[in-house]
Amino acid sequence: MSLAIPKTSDTPKLSLIIPAYNEAGRIESTLRHALQYFDEQDYAAEIVVVDDGSTDATTGVIRAFHTAYTTPVKLHSLPENRGKGAAVKVGMLDVARGDYRLFFDADASTPIEEVGKLWSLLESGADIVIGSRSLPESEIELHQAKYRESMGRVFNHILRILKLTPFIDTQCGFKVFSAAAAKDIFSRQTLDGFSFDVEVLHIAQKHGYQIAEVPVRWRNNEASKVNPITDSFRMFCDLLRIKYREWNHAYV
Repeated sequence: MSLAIPKTSDTPKLSLIIPAYNEAGRIESTLRHALQYFDEQDYAAEIVVVDDGSTDATTGVIRAFHTAYTTPVKLHSLPENRGKGAAVKVGMLDVARGDYRLFFDADASTPIEEVGKLWSLLESGADIVIGSRSLPESEIELHQAKYRESMGRVFNHILRILKLTPFIDTQCGFKVFSAAAAKDIFSRQTLDGFSFDVEVLHIAQKHGYQIAEVPVRWRNNEASKVNPITDSFRMFCDLLRIKYREWNHAYV
């Protein structure tokens, strides 16, 4: 089910896609900040929130979101919880209409103002630009717990061993795709969980898309949805699934 608040007939330059699962406590402030930012820009944008089967008041918060902003907000609700990857895929393929499509975490760990760093790279020919917390120029305002940072380094080391992606940070929730790249790549995506980032980047590389990695400002939110034990195990298994599918030419 989809709900648009308000409606516009213009094709936006940018669609901001926010996957949301039980985000009633923070989605409103994230939306307000993003709307204020987009209303100050000289291009048309839209915000797409894909509710991933929330059991709290997330959808109610968004339905009650009446503002005087010119940027439209769309709500698309999945009937059950399927995972972040599934929510982003639906937003990219079924709801967003923008020339460029950026998925963005509901906790706004990367501030929306970092969008300004993307345009020069896209205009220079990049099909995809991904935010990175691990480049020398990245600004980490509040770090994750040491054990989470260590787990992230191990995860990226495994990626390199399996030769899935060369990127230093695949899990930052700040990635923009041209509309053409999004339609091609996400139509091939198979993973619904947190490892979908790796899969879509792997698919993009195999199909020759130009990918740029940009340092971003980032602040850890302690209310992370990622369980360090169960989700880490699932993500490791997903990496093996990606490698298996590559061997079986599933991404051709």
